[in-house]
Amino acid sequence: MMKMKWTNCKSLLSMLIAISCLLVTAVPVHSDHENGPTNHAQAAALIDVTSGRVLYSKNGDERLRIASLTKIMTAIVAIEHGKLDDRVKISKNAFAKEGSSLFLKLGEEMTLENLLYGLMLRSGNDAATAIAEHVGGTEEGFVLLMNEKAAGLGLTNSHFMNPHGLDHDEHYSSANDVAKLTAYALKNPVFSEIVKTPTKKAPNPNEAWDYKWDNKNKMLRFYEGADGVKTGYTKKAFRCLVSSATRNGQQIAAVTLNDGNDWNDHSKMLDYGFAHFPLKKVMEKGQKIQGYPLVTGGSFTYAFAHDEEARLVKRLVLHKASTPDLSFGLRGHIELLLDNVSIGKVPVYAEGSKLPEAPEILQKSRSTSGPIGSLSLWQSAGEVLRHLFRAKS
Repeated sequence: MMKMKWTNCKSLLSMLIAISCLLVTAVPVHSDHENGPTNHAQAAALIDVTSGRVLYSKNGDERLRIASLTKIMTAIVAIEHGKLDDRVKISKNAFAKEGSSLFLKLGEEMTLENLLYGLMLRSGNDAATAIAEHVGGTEEGFVLLMNEKAAGLGLTNSHFMNPHGLDHDEHYSSANDVAKLTAYALKNPVFSEIVKTPTKKAPNPNEAWDYKWDNKNKMLRFYEGADGVKTGYTKKAFRCLVSSATRNGQQIAAVTLNDGNDWNDHSKMLDYGFAHFPLKKVMEKGQKIQGYPLVTGGSFTYAFAHDEEARLVKRLVLHKASTPDLSFGLRGHIELLLDNVSIGKVPVYAEGSKLPEAPEILQKSRSTSGPIGSLSLWQSAGEVLRHLFRAKS
């Protein structure tokens, strides 16, 4: 019986992947703007978090050391694979790890959630190692999960060798990849809550007082709307920074690698993004399609430059009548094109269909091949699977 159920699950998942492949097209387009914000970085990128559109890129695909920006990947992998209330024991390997530290004691126990705060606010390398060993079984096992995640998000210029970012010749990423990873991670409510926290206290079993960690990210204190993300530094990577901010409902993230004036540069980059690429919603979920008994299955929001929205073209693509209806009234999709380049696709359903509860916007940036709208491909597949099982119960 169990074998039969698993066979059915695999068949359903195969169908979902086939449907997704039909609806999703990768459109990696480099996004360099000659008149973009000036900065001192060796490489830089600016991304709209909601749409995933890379708004500005400077040497964005160059493979470089990223120091503790690595911990963005460490955190999101741990959140997705671990349990926040698990108690994590500090091993000999994690204790007194070189570089920045929470100064945890050998054998000390702390919840995974509190370790994640220490990881992201104080950049504890001891926390990174302890998290990796707990979630991945070993540090090497966790690194495999990191690289699997990178591949799943389409981060083609990234490779991880450790969970903390200490220098290693085969440990690298790029400004564009870090931007895409950050946009994905910021959609996770646990991650976004952690990285915007100015100060965190955690129980200290060895002393009469609690741990108190102040966030190293100075942007939280001097940039209006700042809400993340991570600092980084090693002697070979030099100063690295990812920051994010939200204004008027739009969240933008900036990345710089090897930038000696990063705080000021990030302020300029974020200002540039908000000023030149305002976020606009062009389609609503449940919106009727004129001339057809169809409605949209999701909304579509995009960061448009000046005059771009006027050049947006919406093209309805319907399934052939012989196509099996596997998705509760799915009839096709609306493809959105900007200057003849596809920037996203929104599914359309027959009127009266039960629309997906989760956002099913199959949205693609012109310059990213990772996250799809606000859900990854696998998250979207998972939501549809749960919908299928609810329908059959």
